[in-house]
Amino acid sequence: MKIPIVELSDCIVCGVCVEACPEVFRLNDAGYIEVLDLSTFPEDEVNEAIKNCPADCIFWQEE
Repeated sequence: MKIPIVELSDCIVCGVCVEACPEVFRLNDAGYIEVLDLSTFPEDEVNEAIKNCPADCIFWQEE
């Protein structure tokens, strides 16, 4: 299964991923983007977030 990963050290917390795919990404209470724990991820929406991320810090990882 593929899981989206956010490289937090590169993330500028712009919120583009949350706007593109709120069912997967959210801003947590600590002020960081996190990936929700889902059994499957909507590939098209996550790919849209990856494509539009200005910091290029989101990628797929095979689990």
